Amino acid sequence: MGQSPGDDERERSRGGEFSACVAPWPGPPRHRLRATLRPMGDHRLFPRPPGADGAMKLGELTLTLVADGEFRLDGGAMFGVVPKVLWQRHKPADERNRIRMTTNCLLVERGDDLLLIETGVGDKGDAKFRDVFGLAEGATRLPEAIAAAGYAPGDVSHVLLTHLHFDHCGWSTIDDGTGRLVPAFPRARYWIQRGELAHAEAPNARDRPSYDPRNWRPLLDAGVVELFGDEGEPIPGVRAIRTPGHNADMCIVKLDGGGDDVAVFWADLVPTRAHVPVPWTMGFDLYPLETMANKEKWLPRAAAGGWLSIFVHETDHPIGRLVEDRPGRFRAVPLE
Repeated sequence: MGQSPGDDERERSRGGEFSACVAPWPGPPRHRLRATLRPMGDHRLFPRPPGADGAMKLGELTLTLVADGEFRLDGGAMFGVVPKVLWQRHKPADERNRIRMTTNCLLVERGDDLLLIETGVGDKGDAKFRDVFGLAEGATRLPEAIAAAGYAPGDVSHVLLTHLHFDHCGWSTIDDGTGRLVPAFPRARYWIQRGELAHAEAPNARDRPSYDPRNWRPLLDAGVVELFGDEGEPIPGVRAIRTPGHNADMCIVKLDGGGDDVAVFWADLVPTRAHVPVPWTMGFDLYPLETMANKEKWLPRAAAGGWLSIFVHETDHPIGRLVEDRPGRFRAVPLE
């Protein structure tokens, strides 16, 4: 879908605001990553056949799903105007009307590059935050999942954030032990959509609770942010595409391994398998009609092309493919 009227002007006005905070790109990393991935420990958020490796090949890309624990959000907010009698068939609610969620982050390796898409909820929340969002005690968190995949934080050369809501960028910064927040991945460039950063710095009353500046301001201070506009390509074959709906500047990520080897990381355009139907939008979506329009644009492409679909908040089968049962009617089939 094309930009709405005024988007170009808004993009230009937002662009200069942060230019001074962004250091120039220093070039590719100087050391070579290991040639093969270690198997990832079996994880209930990444179901796979017995004996299968935790990594999967997508042409020239190697993908590893790394989930950041579990949290809960209000089911009504997650499904908007969809009646509870319908959505609870897919996502049962607890006694506080919350449904189980996770943030499925993705490691993408290509040659010398290791990209991390999203950084989860993080560990900055206080006791009230942990209670409200039902953060599960003892669940595997993102740093542990990355270690289980055979990597250290210093191996990550790029981090791509689809947007700056707290559940997508929480491990971008960490306490260095002195109370100072620093980039969690010390060698990485952090890729952020320009308009999204501008909005995060001056959110409106409705979405202000979704943003925590502690997750990105230390990145600006460190000069490790790479801003982009309608599209950004942190490594060859991985393209972030501005896709309004959830908010004005969120991105989906298309992963092209060459030939027919394509995947799409839906971010909050299609956060779970239950959100595949075009009218099933979130109450959190600021522009639900744009969400629907972008689903009508992208879902047919994914189904026709046999692309892998990666659902950021899906707890049971986060990777699958879309099938079109009849014109405009799609569903997700879990990856075998």
